Amino acid sequence: MAATILIADDDAVQRRLVENMVQKCGYEPLVVDSGDAAIAALTASETQAIDAVVLDLVMPGLDGLGVLAKIREAGLNVPVIVQTAHGGIDNVVSAMRAGAQDFVVKPVGFERLQVSLRNALNASALKGELQRIRHSREGRLTFSDIITRSEAMAGVLRTAQKAASSTIPVLIEGESGVGKELFARAIHGSSERKARPFVAVNCGAIPDNLVESILFGHEKGAFTGATERHQGKFVEAHGGTLFLDEVGELPLATQVKLLRALQEGTVEAVGGRKPVKVDVRIISATNRKLLDLVKGGQFREDLFYRLHVLPLTIPALRQRREDIPHLLRHFLARFCAEENRNITGITGEAMAHLAQLDWPGNIRQLENTVYRAVVMSDGDQLGLADFPQGSAHPAPEGKSLQGEPLVVSPSTAPAMISGNDIPVAAPLPTAGGLPMLNAAGEVRPLEDLENEIIRFAISHYRGQMSEVARRLKIGRSTLYRKLDEAAAGTRTSDAS
Repeated sequence: MAATILIADDDAVQRRLVENMVQKCGYEPLVVDSGDAAIAALTASETQAIDAVVLDLVMPGLDGLGVLAKIREAGLNVPVIVQTAHGGIDNVVSAMRAGAQDFVVKPVGFERLQVSLRNALNASALKGELQRIRHSREGRLTFSDIITRSEAMAGVLRTAQKAASSTIPVLIEGESGVGKELFARAIHGSSERKARPFVAVNCGAIPDNLVESILFGHEKGAFTGATERHQGKFVEAHGGTLFLDEVGELPLATQVKLLRALQEGTVEAVGGRKPVKVDVRIISATNRKLLDLVKGGQFREDLFYRLHVLPLTIPALRQRREDIPHLLRHFLARFCAEENRNITGITGEAMAHLAQLDWPGNIRQLENTVYRAVVMSDGDQLGLADFPQGSAHPAPEGKSLQGEPLVVSPSTAPAMISGNDIPVAAPLPTAGGLPMLNAAGEVRPLEDLENEIIRFAISHYRGQMSEVARRLKIGRSTLYRKLDEAAAGTRTSDAS
């Protein structure tokens, strides 16, 4: 599924032109004719997810700056490219300060819009990955951190969101690597317990003789080696969520004690004399069918019904192949940043082949495959040869190995750029350099030269304010301040 671009413009001709260019870039356009309609599309839960916005700055009713303000108030992270027929410095400053990703002037050329959309989607993917990592470390993951556009996942997400508003026990089933713990963390991060601990326990990685001690705690001297008192995971998760991963691996003896803890809301430490009251929300997960384990006598039936109150089954990646391009974009942006690699995308042939694989390891396998390709690749684009796991499985007979290439950043600047695309209204310096003298033969003030250099940098880097600030070795706040001062000076001069 291609990225969705929202186009908001009150001019029907401009809407149609931009819509055609967005389609030509390989994206899916969504067109509205007002600022209010744009906000409605961005905030409606039933509409498709929007990856970027091309926003007209001047519209009747709610204008572009008003839309940017409402986007910020709603906490949306969608990148916005603003466009207007007026390309003065004041407009650049206002739009960038309001949160715009880029700024283009009507009528925007195809190459300019293509570069802006690529940069916006790339920056958004990287920002999303960094936010996801930060939220995971801080225990603040929500459902917005789950990357999916699949219809097969829509029902699962709706059920999980409803579960987050209560304390109902949830059992998450699915193959290894589909993201069961991610869902558990999202449920916790979207619940009233999000400020309390999220404690994860991998039941399959604990030795049988230590399971009770780790889950319920032990008193000092309760057994050989118990030199200190240990409170256990249930007590550690008090007030929050306890995630029991691979719960089907628990020994039968421990299952009895776990059932009592769930029924009574109390736990008794090994060697303890009295039970301890605990308030925990239980989310369990397994990559095996618990009902089959119950039938085979490996899992207690009464405990099964305690855990299987609200089951969630996460489909395998091969059942939601439309998510693969979006996952690839996010993983590629993240690993290129981590490994300091300038890889611009994935070829159409490789994309088509990756989308056809079954991925038995699911999202975890896909993530590791992209990681390896980024580290081992010698070029600036990933091709089929960079994915030996995929090359080992030929395409089905009769199927063409050609798909839409994934481009995360422009490999080169456009060969030509229209003068209308330069987001400033100031003359560029001559090829011989900046003139040091004015018309009277006097040395020009330093402030004038500085302003001219800034204008030239903005035009040269096509309105990318972060890049302008980096190249000029100043902060973005300093850059905006100098632009404000220049604009104020221009207005004063015009008034006089």
